[in-house]
Amino acid sequence: MDKYSFLNAAHTAYFADLYDQYLKNPDSVEPSWRAFFQGYDFGSENYGLDGEIVDGVSTQIPEQLQKEFQVLKLIDGYRSRGHLFTKTNPVRARRKYAPTLEIENFGLSKSDLQTVFSAGEVLGLGSSATLQKIIDHLEKVYCESIGVEYMYIRKPAEIQWIQNKLNVNDNHPNFSKDEKKKILRKLNEAVSFENFLHTKYVGQKRFSLEGGEALIPALDALIENASEYDVKEFVMGMAHRGRLSTLTNIFGKSAKDIFSEFDGKDYEQEIFDGDVKYHLGWTSDRVTDNGKKININIAPNPSHLETVGAVVEGITRAKQDDKYPDNPSQVLPIIVHGDAAIAGQGLVYELIQMAKLDGYKTGGTIHIVVNNQIGFTTNYLDARSSTYCTDVGKVTLSPVLHVNADDVEAVVHATLFALHFRMKFKRDVFIDMLGYRKYGHNEGDEPKFTQPLLYKAIAKHSNPRDIYAERLLSEGVIDKDFVSKIEKEYKDKLEEKLEDSRKIEKTEITPFMQNEWVDFKTAEEDKMMLPVDTTYPKEGLKKITEAISSLPKDKKFIRKIQRLIESRETMYNEDRLDWAMAEHLAYGSILLEGNDVRISGQDVERGTFSHRHAVVKVEDSEEEIILHNSISDKQGRFFIYNSLLSEYGVVGFDYGYAMASPITLTIWEAQFGDFSNGAQIMLDQYISAAEDKWKLQNGLVMLLPHGYEGQGAEHSSARMERYLQLCAKDNMFVADCTTPANMFHLLRRQMKADYRKPLIVFTPKSLLRHPKVVSTVDEFANGGFQMLIDDANAEVNKVKTLVFLTGKFYYDLLEEQEKLGRDDVALVRIEQLFPLPADDIRNILKKYNNADDIVWAQEEPRNMGAYSYLLLNLDEAKQFRVASRRPYGAPAAGSSVRSKIRHQQVIDYVFDKTKNNQR
Repeated sequence: MDKYSFLNAAHTAYFADLYDQYLKNPDSVEPSWRAFFQGYDFGSENYGLDGEIVDGVSTQIPEQLQKEFQVLKLIDGYRSRGHLFTKTNPVRARRKYAPTLEIENFGLSKSDLQTVFSAGEVLGLGSSATLQKIIDHLEKVYCESIGVEYMYIRKPAEIQWIQNKLNVNDNHPNFSKDEKKKILRKLNEAVSFENFLHTKYVGQKRFSLEGGEALIPALDALIENASEYDVKEFVMGMAHRGRLSTLTNIFGKSAKDIFSEFDGKDYEQEIFDGDVKYHLGWTSDRVTDNGKKININIAPNPSHLETVGAVVEGITRAKQDDKYPDNPSQVLPIIVHGDAAIAGQGLVYELIQMAKLDGYKTGGTIHIVVNNQIGFTTNYLDARSSTYCTDVGKVTLSPVLHVNADDVEAVVHATLFALHFRMKFKRDVFIDMLGYRKYGHNEGDEPKFTQPLLYKAIAKHSNPRDIYAERLLSEGVIDKDFVSKIEKEYKDKLEEKLEDSRKIEKTEITPFMQNEWVDFKTAEEDKMMLPVDTTYPKEGLKKITEAISSLPKDKKFIRKIQRLIESRETMYNEDRLDWAMAEHLAYGSILLEGNDVRISGQDVERGTFSHRHAVVKVEDSEEEIILHNSISDKQGRFFIYNSLLSEYGVVGFDYGYAMASPITLTIWEAQFGDFSNGAQIMLDQYISAAEDKWKLQNGLVMLLPHGYEGQGAEHSSARMERYLQLCAKDNMFVADCTTPANMFHLLRRQMKADYRKPLIVFTPKSLLRHPKVVSTVDEFANGGFQMLIDDANAEVNKVKTLVFLTGKFYYDLLEEQEKLGRDDVALVRIEQLFPLPADDIRNILKKYNNADDIVWAQEEPRNMGAYSYLLLNLDEAKQFRVASRRPYGAPAAGSSVRSKIRHQQVIDYVFDKTKNNQR
């Protein structure tokens, strides 16, 4: 036993830390300790520490020291699994887990309860705590109203910080009388507001918070305490449940406005459709109790659960980049989830994977789950395979706190823990607030149909306010009349607001984040058709070219990259600027005018087709060089990030970024255009409809590579028919450019206009290096965006066949026209598809009045592309001869040979209407 005599004098806390280290990485501890721990584990698991031989060393340990280690294992058991044995569920008996935390499972017995163990030191209890005291402490910390998951975290400093926090006051709140009264007041507001709506608007959908009212005092405490960290702005996203209460009781939206929305009044604005009340956003300034002003925002959202989370993160990042680049933590994102949604929606996983990435991180998000334990009518056991709805948070090793929604002090305490963790470590943290849903999904459903036992229990259950009031009454904090008094005061205010609202005939919707948009106007279709001055001086273009054509001389680059970068200046000098130069010069000019540029998407730094090379890597160190950031000392910032392999999450993020920063040209590029269908919810609910529903402008640009080059069904079509189907009135721009200069002016128009609209651009693949796809410096400097490009080579009187078309197909037809020597054909390009330049098209028809054959030509199948859109928006199109592939279910054939045959048949039919193009 001399081999281990040093253990008798060892400090328990020290070998507890060492043992934790051994469990995570045995090779990281000194060999004699490793042998000891191996023997301890082997003995405790198989032989009860009877002194077996391991590596030739006896493992016999003094009995007291054995017990110390068993107590340490008990402590570790509570830390790792205590959350499974909490009192966090107010209305259900929780599931049983084994093994339990009974001391017998750790080699201890009731006879040890009064024994003093120095292991208590690791809990801050000192070296003279009995086992009973240690267990009492562990039960209070880990197994009462708050369960904590954190032992999977890999950073010892974070674990130690968490454990120190948990040990304070046994992980229980210690609020003053005034703080308790304030919590009760906010809880009363939540309860009374829902009761008031339930009485005044019987049967109307409101997605009430009843069963989760503790959210309101939790959010209130979060905002108040965040001001102590000098947080300047909150950005919040949540779905429906509890939103109305949050709007009025946290964000300060007048109940009068909410009542107007319940009454279903029409809107002040003519061209505005609005949205249901529980989708609307709000922005306000709140003065905290300590006199600090905080800007608070709750983003508007559709019924598509979790979609708003991506938008919130983008808004947050834009605010951080624009206003707080030196201290991004001053903007704090909060996302409120439903339990079914956070577990079931894949977008949550995408967001969590973005949390630490350079292009998307926001310094930590506080996630709060209003856990109803039911999704519409689906029980939680049918809603997920994981133990908890929050298990997705473990992807980033984020701490998770499960808390009983009936214990409002515990909810507030957990929320403040989350705030402190986020501000300290700049990481995500999750709060799973277990409550219930008092009524059916939308107050009109009958929940007893599907959960009869649960709703019997809920019907008998007191609301959280009454539970807390009873507690404060027993503590002597309030008297018996306190609750009735504050309830009457609050309801009297609501009655007054209701009366005021009914004097108003129409509802006016307040724009979200209006402060960021004060310099911008709204634009209807007639304004969108007006030209915008996008010219830029040649000397400026020359300066940009010089900056992006010269790599640092003291660094080594791949020879091919060096030639590529230097070729930019050659192109400029030879007056033949290609597509990549159109982008580079557009971005550079925007930067020199003081705006920022942000581009993100899969492989955008280089570009999927290796045309952009906006980020250049040093060969021997992979240091990143971004030449656009060194054009001038006084310029905007150029941000470009390769994204994670996500469309839905990233498009949502960039849309949110553009929403919060209209002074930034924000671009998302798809790797291939059809990949954007992974973000279809963002397209349907935000990009196409947000201005109509929520008065939200947004200037997001989507670059979607499109064109038929025989790459199969997946990499040909960007599905332009889907975007065009979403177009109406004045909701977006859709373009399919054919020249670098037009692309240059299109991008500049996005920033030079005094309004913002989403811009969808079908960008080329094969045209990126096509010898004819070039423009002159003068076309860049002195031109403008052309919605329609006439055939400059056509002799009007000779033209018998007038062809309208768009995009890359123009160059295919031009090649065929030149090959055939056909001067009786004019090729006219429609560069802007929406708003459609119908007047320009009609002028072209008048100009070529000798033409008796008017053709619409497209490379897409007839049921795809722009043809059906033209039929809806241009009466004359009904008389056009259509040259296209016949209708197909897939955009293109998988066989390149078959694809080329079909493509050629369409081309042949354009020039000879007797040809059959129906294969």
